[in-house]
This record gives sequence, structure tokens and C-alpha cells, in this order.
Amino acid sequence: MALYIGLMSGTSVDAIDAVLCDIDNSSANPIQLLHTKSVPFPNVIQQQIHSLSNAEYAHDPIEEMALLDRELGELFAESVDDLLKDSGYKKEDIIAIGSHGQTIRHRPDAYHPFTIQIGNPHTIAARTGIMTVADFRTRDMVYGGQGAPLVPAFHRAIFYDPEQDRIIVNLGGIANITVLPAQGQVLGYDTGPANTLMDQWIGLHQSKSFDADGQWAQQGKVIPSLLQDLLSDSYFAQPFPKSTGREHFNLNWLHQFTCDEFVPQDVQATLLELTAITVSQAIQQHTSSATVILCGGGAYNSALKQRLQQHLDGYDIKSSQDFGVAPDWIEAMAFSWLAHRCINRLPGNLPAVTGARSTTILGAIFAP
Repeated sequence: MALYIGLMSGTSVDAIDAVLCDIDNSSANPIQLLHTKSVPFPNVIQQQIHSLSNAEYAHDPIEEMALLDRELGELFAESVDDLLKDSGYKKEDIIAIGSHGQTIRHRPDAYHPFTIQIGNPHTIAARTGIMTVADFRTRDMVYGGQGAPLVPAFHRAIFYDPEQDRIIVNLGGIANITVLPAQGQVLGYDTGPANTLMDQWIGLHQSKSFDADGQWAQQGKVIPSLLQDLLSDSYFAQPFPKSTGREHFNLNWLHQFTCDEFVPQDVQATLLELTAITVSQAIQQHTSSATVILCGGGAYNSALKQRLQQHLDGYDIKSSQDFGVAPDWIEAMAFSWLAHRCINRLPGNLPAVTGARSTTILGAIFAP
């Protein structure tokens, strides 16, 4: 067995997802999910992350960032301890941890493109006694890429089918698609917001972290004029490869459209429709029929799934659960897989997806 741990904390900032995986590239099933653990963030940590992630700061509070970096490192290490305790495995059984970290800034279009994930990997390695791989995105950027999305390479490893076209849709904070044609080049990019705007809007009006099953959105009606204004954002018309995040799609972005003039649940319904339309239009650019596989937290939102089905008539829409992998765990599994690629000196990026000049090994290794 070749055991790896993957740690993921996404733009939704709800929890640390930890997975234990057995990875064997020589097998027909290259990765087996053995155990999972989700560790919710304390509210105060969530608020600190959101504060650092907001783009309105002209200068980030460096001391707060450094303190939070160390604190998150401790939390990530604790999540590994909890995962091992629950699974019955020992640290000596694990080859490496792949820790994505918590993104607080992602600027692929800067003069010198950069990305910042916090959750100190030195702390993780020292506290767990396990080799840790982190900082997966920077190397791709140095090679001229967006540093994102990185998960399409993993999607290809586990979902590719030579008999049919498949499109993987990750509905996290940001939505991204991976196009897996039966014959042809793999493509992938961020389509725009998935849950992040809906999460922030319901947080503002109802102090909830997310709209469970899209119930609040279903109480509202789509506002056509607002929807058209939202769709006019230049990001949606940009050619791929492209990536985005909360730095762009946030409450400040939303407030420029004078959303406070509307009934809040109508705005929520419009935000859900924005996600459904932008994801659907991206899919339709590449194929007129395919199996569409949903993953990420948004895969559980039946209201969103219903709207996707309306827009994607003729497509076979499924959940990753139908293929044996719960939607919650795919990204964390991907970073265990990317750690395996790094340790074995194998490239982890797809230049057609990120825009990098070439494939490259992703991640930096931190010894215990």
C-alpha cells in the first residue's frame, strides 16, 4: 500500500477536509479512498480568513496573516491526527500529506502572477511527523500558467472514459469544469461563482453559512435585469485558460449592482441562476451532449441541479457519488494524488488547462 493524506480547505471556508488514500498508478483504479474526516472551522477563524480574503484592503494586515498561517497549520495538523485516530492507521504508515492550504489571494493576471495559501506546512510536518507537500500552485504560475485549476489532472485519472465524453463540474465556492473528451485534449477552467456569492448573500441577510438545498433561493424569483447585469462582467467573456476567486466575486462586487434595492430572496434566486447559466454555457461551448458529473458541495443543492438540468437538456447529469466517490472528498483526494506525483517526481499540471508553457512537478516538500 502507498498511503497518502490529502487536506483541502476551499473558498467556502467551512471546514478542513481530510482524506486517507491508497494510490497505485499501475492499477485500473489508481486511487482508493480509505477514510475521511471533516473538521469545521471555528467561527472566529472563518471571520479572520474572510477578512484577509477581501479585496478591499489596500495593504493586507501582515501580522494577522502570519499568525493565522501558523494557527491554520496547527488546525491542519490536528485534522491529520483525528483522521489517523479514526482510521486506525499510524503516522508511520503514511508516505506524505498533500496540503492545499487556505487561499487568501490568487492573482494570476498580476504583472508578476502570484498566489497565497496559508496553513503553515512546516507546522504540519513538525506536528504530525509526516512529510508534507504544499504550495502546489506557484510552480505552474512561474511557467506562465494560472496556477489553477489543478484538479482536472486528477479528474482525468479517475473519470476518463474512452467510450464517452465526460464533463466534470466542481461546484465549490467557485465553479470549474473539466472537459474529458473520449478522444482529444483535456480542458478545464473556472467558469465563475458556484456557491460563494450565494453563501455570502445568505450570510449577510440570515447569518447562515450556506443556503441548504437552495431552499431560500427557491422562495425568490429571478430578477431578469439584475441577471443580465451580473452576466455582463468581463470575466465570463474571457477566453480560457482562466481562473478566478473570492478576490473578484464577493459582496463588494455584488453591491455595485445595487442589490439592496431588491427583495433579498429574489437576489438569491438570481445568484443561483447566474451559476446555472454560466456553468451551462461553458459546457455547451465544448460539446452538445455528454455525461456531466457534479462534485463539490453544490452537488447537494437540488435547486441548482434542477436549473442545470433545465439548461442542459440532452445531457446526462450525474453525481460523482454514482461513480463511487462522494462529492465532498474529490478535491482533498486530488491533493493526496498531487503529493504522490510530487514525491515521485511526476508532473501534476495540464498546460492546456492552466496555460503553463509546459508540464512541471507541483509542490514543495517539507520534511518532518
